[in-house]
Amino acid sequence: MRGTSRQRAVGKALSALLPMAPYADTEPIREAALSAKFRTLPPTIAVWLATIAHIRHEHTAYDRLLAEGYDRDSARFFVVDEINAVLTNWRATRLLDPNDEEE
Repeated sequence: MRGTSRQRAVGKALSALLPMAPYADTEPIREAALSAKFRTLPPTIAVWLATIAHIRHEHTAYDRLLAEGYDRDSARFFVVDEINAVLTNWRATRLLDPNDEEE
């Protein structure tokens, strides 16, 4: 197995969380989870936050809602079901709880 221990831990967390996610989605999630802004977080949390952010921006109407003038919290509220639908399709081991403060 190659890579740093952090890279291996992120890969393991990614595989455990999203067993059926497409490679085109897992690679940007992996890169984000390994980025400097997540460096101090445990790999499982970094992967979760990177996953939610990726899905929010790439697979939901979130950015369109922001462009229409919704504030971040309102836009996030309106895309929770879309995020959970993607997580379900990817057979995620966890779904987004709209009552949790994930970021």
